[in-house]
Amino acid sequence: MEGTENLAPETGRGAYELRSARFLAADILRRTVQDGDAVVDATMGNGHDTLFLCSLVGETGKVYAFDIQPDAVEKTWERLSEAGMACRAVLFNTGHEHMAELVPCLVRAAVFNLGWLPGGDHGITTRTQTTLRAVNQALELLLPMGVLVLCAYPGHEEGGRELEALERFFTGLSPREFNVLQHTFLNAGPGAPVCFAVQKMRTADAPAE
Repeated sequence: MEGTENLAPETGRGAYELRSARFLAADILRRTVQDGDAVVDATMGNGHDTLFLCSLVGETGKVYAFDIQPDAVEKTWERLSEAGMACRAVLFNTGHEHMAELVPCLVRAAVFNLGWLPGGDHGITTRTQTTLRAVNQALELLLPMGVLVLCAYPGHEEGGRELEALERFFTGLSPREFNVLQHTFLNAGPGAPVCFAVQKMRTADAPAE
């Protein structure tokens, strides 16, 4: 949501460049999501991430995307329609904390880009309580070896609270069930975006694909 970058990679040649938390998230998703997969976009925003995910799941996959703002849903639908990918997505004009009720299957990946809608009202932002509920639901929905990628923005008050709560939550996950990576640029100064990548492990009690 917050920020102007989207998950889609830039094209061009040259050495690999350490760009941002968002670019790491995109790289992880490209390596994980395959044709035919189901995924969740927990923060639709202007639809950039939803479109990127639609390109990864292919014609037989499905993206389940969430946002509480009607403008976000409308802009996303327009973006997907222009790209000829609207049929690959189901858009929900509701909070991501309802995904357990609305996503009908296990998913390969879940994406969170926290904050506010770029160009929208900064008073409408993701909130710590509902973010934690949604993240917990997303982890339950993940297939074995599926991933959750989340970009947090501590540069504003609620974003700082979200980051602190997420660090505590992810630290408490069992290492037998999840691998958890936290990525940040140490020299980027206060308020720099932080990316979490969580992979669900293959465990004896994990649901089969």
